[in-house]
Amino acid sequence: MSEPLRVAIAGLGTVGAGVIRLLDANGELIARRAGRPIEVVAVSARDRSKDRGVDIDRFDWVDDPTALARHPGADVVVELVGGADGPALALARAALDAGKSFVTANKAMIAHHGFSLAEAAEKADVALKFEAAVAGGIPVIKGLREGAAANAITRVYGILNGTCNYILSKMESDGSDFDAVLSEAQALGYAEADPSFDIDGVDAAHKLSILASLSFGTRPAFDDVATGGVRHVVAADIAEAAALGYRVRLVGMAEADAGGLFQRVHPYLVPLRHPLAHVSDSINAVVAEGNYVGRLFFQGAGAGDGPTASAVVADLIDIARGEFGPAYAMPVESLTAQPVADSGERRGRAYVRLMVQDRVGVLAEIAAAMRDAGVSIESLIQRGAAADGSVMVVIVTHEGPERCVAQALEKLSGSPSLTGAPMWMYILGE
Repeated sequence: MSEPLRVAIAGLGTVGAGVIRLLDANGELIARRAGRPIEVVAVSARDRSKDRGVDIDRFDWVDDPTALARHPGADVVVELVGGADGPALALARAALDAGKSFVTANKAMIAHHGFSLAEAAEKADVALKFEAAVAGGIPVIKGLREGAAANAITRVYGILNGTCNYILSKMESDGSDFDAVLSEAQALGYAEADPSFDIDGVDAAHKLSILASLSFGTRPAFDDVATGGVRHVVAADIAEAAALGYRVRLVGMAEADAGGLFQRVHPYLVPLRHPLAHVSDSINAVVAEGNYVGRLFFQGAGAGDGPTASAVVADLIDIARGEFGPAYAMPVESLTAQPVADSGERRGRAYVRLMVQDRVGVLAEIAAAMRDAGVSIESLIQRGAAADGSVMVVIVTHEGPERCVAQALEKLSGSPSLTGAPMWMYILGE
């Protein structure tokens, strides 16, 4: 058997320790599949004395993670520190500059700096791999980069954040409101103490920008992702969606056509007939639509030590075999810079929830605003009065340009009839 692939790991949190456990548990099988052993030779983390449940005394300890790039015994550097910039980015650049292949689970860094890192990897003729950066243990990046390589991908979308999906699923099953379920998710460790990146859609937007680049051959464009979250979804929205034959899910959606690159993360009403409607708890799922292969559906655990470590080690196996190509499925010089598509021209149906005063003429005012903006109403439902005397009005629109709904809500924004900000969700087509 060939010489081992020697690995240095920066970051020994849940995932870093998980990588070591996985290599220990499945080392013989991995060596057979890789054609040679994969061995950790050096590690770096903030606290050397911390008990991580794995023996790290057998590895070289390096205080400065960037120094792993210069470790003479390492062929590959694995970065599990996190953060778009700072030590993670410094290590990535140093490793590639030193001619070492680089593996990361860091979606924020890849979303912001992936293009320049891919350039550096190509220049050094080494691998840049990031399977674990999107959807944990689901091999969606490999599936798009290799399995679907012969296809023109027309659309890629999915449930990309397990925290949000857990919250929405729990609201659905228990009838609880958002704040109560978020607190429970934090207590269980599903949500961070500051959950903003998750519940405001930023985490999903990082992942979506990576998927879009792989799918369409475009330069990563995280700053162009229109991002919304689930913070303002209430139990009544979940109940209304169910009554209408839908489930609420936070969906990342990307398409590229002659009009440019469209990328959006936002709550959607998903038809019960669609497979995404049945993705529950903290599970992730990605749908890719190819012009020859049709619809591909990837589903599995999107986070956690085991699934994420599995993706990291899968990248190491590829490197051990010498199987690696361009990070984005084609050389960086072939990636195109696309303009941002005008979302207002997109056609679709929408769900709109309004809290309004319970008085004569309010429904006529709402209907007039919709009519003047060119919105055709499919259904309008008024529910009973809340504690403050306001009532909930739910509108489902017929298909039409998205800008029309936006214009209608703009017309209503200054109305004294509204007692709260409107909630607008898109309806996913099948």
